[in-house]
Amino acid sequence: MDFNKVAQQLLPLLGGRENIASAAHCATRLRLVLVDDAKADKEAIDKLEGVKGCFRNAGQMQIIFGTGVVNKVYTAFIQAAGISEATKGETAQAATQKLNPAQRIARLLSNIFVPIIPAIVASGVLMGLLGMMKTYGWVNPDSALFVMLDMFSSAAFIILPILIGFTAAREFGGNPYLGATLGGILTHPALTNAWGVAGGFKTMDFFGLDVAMIGYQGTVFPVLLAVWFMSLLEKRLRRVIPDALDIILTPFLTVIISGFVAMLIIGPAGRALGDGISLVLSTLIAHAGWLAGLLFGGLYSVIVVTGIHHSFHAIEAGLLGNPAIGVNFLLPIWSMANVAQAGACLAVWFKTRDIKVRSIVLPSAFSGLLGITEAAIFGVNLRYMKPFIAGILGGAAAGAWVVISHVNMTAVGLTALPGMAIVQASSLVNYIIGMAIAFGIGFLLSLLLKYKVEASA
Repeated sequence: MDFNKVAQQLLPLLGGRENIASAAHCATRLRLVLVDDAKADKEAIDKLEGVKGCFRNAGQMQIIFGTGVVNKVYTAFIQAAGISEATKGETAQAATQKLNPAQRIARLLSNIFVPIIPAIVASGVLMGLLGMMKTYGWVNPDSALFVMLDMFSSAAFIILPILIGFTAAREFGGNPYLGATLGGILTHPALTNAWGVAGGFKTMDFFGLDVAMIGYQGTVFPVLLAVWFMSLLEKRLRRVIPDALDIILTPFLTVIISGFVAMLIIGPAGRALGDGISLVLSTLIAHAGWLAGLLFGGLYSVIVVTGIHHSFHAIEAGLLGNPAIGVNFLLPIWSMANVAQAGACLAVWFKTRDIKVRSIVLPSAFSGLLGITEAAIFGVNLRYMKPFIAGILGGAAAGAWVVISHVNMTAVGLTALPGMAIVQASSLVNYIIGMAIAFGIGFLLSLLLKYKVEASA
């Protein structure tokens, strides 16, 4: 591929140099913020050599080139456009100005939770493997090795408020280390562990107000709300405190005031909010049963198109941190939707002889089976629409199955085939059956529906 040629061809299709506000790239996509989105010729961009898909999302024009290619195209593109390099964060910040309030909230939650997913996934995978070993009697649960690994597996969930406190403060414009400190206050050893409340807990008389000495290990909403308040307070204090005293008084007053507000007001209210959302979802699953799985499994791919699906990490983490629930029953449903889109995508390979389309379909379908569906959805299924609908139907059917069979996961972040590592051992067989249902229905419907497949589509 001639990267300079692709860059030169791409520039006029985006409205020219003057229409490029910012440019960056991630592992697979060129991310552009345009002055006027209407000037971009999406259909023509789709036809360019190397382009595996093009879509607008979260205020950005995102063009999929794939790993190892996008960085070379990006280098050639910024030279052709005569613009300076921008980080992904700077481009995202520019794109945020073009979002509506709902999209901004979704983006905010995504920016807070995505960075900590590796820690949760690492703990969740280990927790899932240990659960499988214990269920099948492969290891002695009283051995020193198992006990230590069990400690490792729960660590991320115990300090989850600290991790969230750091990333949330960074997003809210506060000091990330003060945010982590506030998360530490909410998980202090002096407080009864959130999972040990059933064994009883102490209360303190704070000027006539009974304060429950319960920690917030594994919770989400209390620390989010507390850090939001802390960030606002810190900004206000910096405006009024003299510069000479700022480094001492601002963090001191921020921690003291935010700590009291978090423990007395926001913490209990945030716990109630998180428990309420978890209760609503649990009630829907318990009473609507397979209908809830059908609805959630069908709608998830549509939600992915809007770009707000990352905000579900907050709810999922809340489910895991809730002692009354302790499992993630939403992620198996999302997994089914992803696998169904992968199956629908693969069917397109059998419906065309076009080399360019086939070169896009296979890696996109494989990526979908690993839980990353952007290439399959935007690069293939939405392009021809009927495969996307087939994926929706496959996800709905399999979503109903995993709810009926009570499939649960022990972490967030992993879906589709990698998700097998965090599925509860007792649910693994039903999870695999669900993936077979999702992939099979998505594939067969996409294969049987009539639509024209060509590179110029």
